Formats: sequence, structure tokens, C-alpha cells
Amino acid sequence: MYSRQDLAEGFRALGVTAGANVMLHASVRAVGAIAGGPDQIHLALKDVLTPEGTLMMYASCPEHYDEVGRGNLTPDEERDILALLPAFDPLTARSARDNGALVELFRTWPDSIVSHHVVRFVAWGRQAPYVFSQQPWHYPYGRGSALERLVELGGSILLLGCDHDTVTFLHYAEHIAAIPGKRIARYRVPVLDGGRRVWTWVEEVDTADAGAHPHWPPRFFARIVDTYRRRHGAPEGQVGDARCALVDTRGLLAFALEVMARVASDPNAAADLVES
Repeated sequence: MYSRQDLAEGFRALGVTAGANVMLHASVRAVGAIAGGPDQIHLALKDVLTPEGTLMMYASCPEHYDEVGRGNLTPDEERDILALLPAFDPLTARSARDNGALVELFRTWPDSIVSHHVVRFVAWGRQAPYVFSQQPWHYPYGRGSALERLVELGGSILLLGCDHDTVTFLHYAEHIAAIPGKRIARYRVPVLDGGRRVWTWVEEVDTADAGAHPHWPPRFFARIVDTYRRRHGAPEGQVGDARCALVDTRGLLAFALEVMARVASDPNAAADLVES
């Protein structure tokens, strides 16, 4: 069983430092048994970052809030959702279950703040207000987003025992990549406007499982991340039972943009990426 102090020592050994700006992807199960429960993970990381640092995670939204109009629901399902789904409240809505248990624990902890969009991030620390000082309604993973601010701050992505195909940051690369043929998705979200629930459209580079481009191979994000780590290096270590890595956002972004441009032009170019 691991203590909060044990986890903090693991984060320090990995290379996390006071004042750093970190986006976390984590598997609670991978870390193992923790005295005090899984909240000790984000608390231990905050201990290392100190209030001068910043911690961010991707929360998103509950089921149905970003699905109407995408074309993956039946007409009857859409009709029911349009009639019954309450307006989205970014302050109280639960995190998407697929994003793991830790982000919901982090979201509901005192001093956490959230962005006001169904593409919702949670942050804590010195730069949290700056990270959320802009929030584009359309293309919410792109220019002006929390992900762009993380790059500006020289942030890192901490992968804690998680599937590397879940690295949300690479949606930012998809959004800003100057490549033809990107898939564009549009969906409707219920929001409050003057006390009334209204449905408003959101447009984004498609983040669904099919991928933002027809040439993207399966597990493209994991292959980009792991190829970058192999070629350019990234600190690796262990926190609790979980294998982890600390990836520089600026380096990963430059690499991802180059890979995406090549694969968009020639799908066979993905053969150069490691399997993951």
C-alpha cells in the first residue's frame, strides 16, 4: 500500500518540479492500493507542484451532451434527448465516465475550477485562471483553448499508468494542423440562455473514434506518443505500481504536426510509427 508521501516521491523522481504546469492522464487502478484512497494521487501531485504550479485534467461531459447531430444516434434517441436533456451546467455536471475516476475526484475538490464548455477541462494552481481565460465555443480544442495555453506555458503531459491513446492534447494538434481532408463534426448542446434551455451548435475537427482524417490508423495517438518517446526521449519512472512518463508538450506538438502532415498525404507513412 502506498502513502501520499510515497506518490509524491515518485512524481519528484520522474522529474515533476515545483511551479511546473502539468496535464495529467491517470489510471487509478494502475497505481495500486493507496492509503486514504485515490484522492491522494492528485493531492500528492499538488504537493510536488506547490501552489506555484498548475495541474489540469480533461473532464468533458456526461453522456448525450455532445452527441445530438453527430449521426451516431437513432432518430428516436435524438428526439428523446432533445425533449428531456437538461441544460448543461459546467459547474455541476459529472465528468465523462470514460475519462476515469480521478478527474471527477479532482473536479469536485475545493479550489478546482472548470472551463465553461462541454469540452471541459479542470485546473488547479497559479495558472488555472489564465488557462481558462479564453474558451472558444467552436473548435474548442484549437486556437485559444486550454490546450494551447498549456503549450504557451511550456507544460508537460504526465501519463500515469494510462492508455497512451487517450492523450487529449493531440486533438489540439489535429485542430491546428494545416492539412486537407480533415473531418469536421457538428453537434448540438443544451445551454441556458436568459433562463431558458436552448440548443446551440458546436463545430470541431472530429474527435470521434473514426479520427479527424480518413488516413488515421487505429491507435494513432498512442503510436505518435510512443514513437516520440522512443526517438526524442521522455522521463520515465514508476509511481506506486504504475509505469509513467512525462512528455513535453512543445516537443510532442512539433512531432505530431509533422507526422500528421505525412500521414494525411500518404497513409503508408504511418508504418514508420511504433505499434502500440
